[in-house]
Amino acid sequence: MAGSKILVVDDETDITELISLYMEREGYLVHTTDNGEDAVALADSFQPDLIILDVQLGQMDGFDVCKLVRQVSDVPILFVSCKSDDTDIIHGLTVGGDDYMTKPFSPSQLVARVKAHLRRQSVNDRQLPYDRAAGEVLRFDGLVIDLPGRTVHVKGKEVFLSTKEFELLVRLAKTPNRAFALDDLYTIVWGHDSMGDTRTLMVHVSNLRKKIEPDPANPIYIVTVRGVGYKFNIKEGNPHVQR
Repeated sequence: MAGSKILVVDDETDITELISLYMEREGYLVHTTDNGEDAVALADSFQPDLIILDVQLGQMDGFDVCKLVRQVSDVPILFVSCKSDDTDIIHGLTVGGDDYMTKPFSPSQLVARVKAHLRRQSVNDRQLPYDRAAGEVLRFDGLVIDLPGRTVHVKGKEVFLSTKEFELLVRLAKTPNRAFALDDLYTIVWGHDSMGDTRTLMVHVSNLRKKIEPDPANPIYIVTVRGVGYKFNIKEGNPHVQR
């Protein structure tokens, strides 16, 4: 959305200037820095609507920045890095990143992803698409999802979910036993085409299972549908919606 504030964190001047140029063309207010320490401070003082974050920053890398920002903020964080190994991507998403692009990247694709994340964030701020005003609480055996409060309790204990983890869980739980294809589920939750790369989704599912499943290696809620994707698994008559 025009007027949104974007924090760009990268120690390569050419990359920073390129990203800033494309973001400013979209009407965004851009602030840049080349080090992790300043990035953490700016996340508080600048209050960005989205952070574009490189991994290799020197003394404090992007992963550490993300972890620190996540302690105080749910702002969308999009990693843009030359580190393209699956282990790096998984780590970036595990520490709290919402998305991950590898260098070299298409500026137009970056813009598309930024727009999608900002749209999703705006939807959350307007208390949609979960119709919080309806006061829905989804109750399952050992799992309670409070939509208006955006909280999740597992066996009576509250667990913290990131924005994307919560969106993913609600999307699955609202239509139990429906199998979602990986690409379709990615598009629904992230708001843009996966471009055939669904690792972001799979990492978020893995993180979500670790937080809500009694045994993440043998999930009972979010199960894999072989050859398709995922579904929220329930027994007939188990869940109910309380208003």
